[in-house]
Amino acid sequence: MPHTLTTHLRRFAKSMSLRQLATVWLEEACGWVVRSIPGLTGFVLRYAVYRMLFGRLEGFCLIYPGARLSHTYGMRAGRNLAINCGAFLDGRGGLTFGSDVLIGPNTVILSSEHHWTDPTRPIMEQGHRLAPTTIGDDVWIGGNVTIMPGVTIATGTVVGAGAVVTASTEPYAIMGGVPARRIGTRPRPEVARTLAR
Repeated sequence: MPHTLTTHLRRFAKSMSLRQLATVWLEEACGWVVRSIPGLTGFVLRYAVYRMLFGRLEGFCLIYPGARLSHTYGMRAGRNLAINCGAFLDGRGGLTFGSDVLIGPNTVILSSEHHWTDPTRPIMEQGHRLAPTTIGDDVWIGGNVTIMPGVTIATGTVVGAGAVVTASTEPYAIMGGVPARRIGTRPRPEVARTLAR
């Protein structure tokens, strides 16, 4: 192995506690086994694995085949989390989900990124910037969305397919575009209840 790769692996191992390293190893080993199992059996097995690995997981969650979760020790989720096929979630910097969250297929949600500002060193050697990402309650994130580290998706937000979210949202916003911007607003529950009377 080249010296730089060995150095990179040592740096990676030193950046986490023993428990975090064990979680990363288990999510790779167990994830490889359960990631593609179809049907109800697959949902139950994935739930069992991630219930053990998440920092906190309330209630049952649906993790569809092909979803990939990394650094699950940093993930916390409320009730009714649904993660669709092909999604990639990174909990290294802290990733919190409220209740009733839908994540569309092939969505990427990040909580860390590489440092890149020192041009005298390769990016691979500069380490990671950790930035907690938060997803509020009653959020729908469409397919092929990217949510950058440090962003808060506020309660009630809908993020349209293909959006790249680089800044935090307001409650009940409808977001779309690259970079994402507010393109509409959802009715708030208190307003809908008043109108229904």
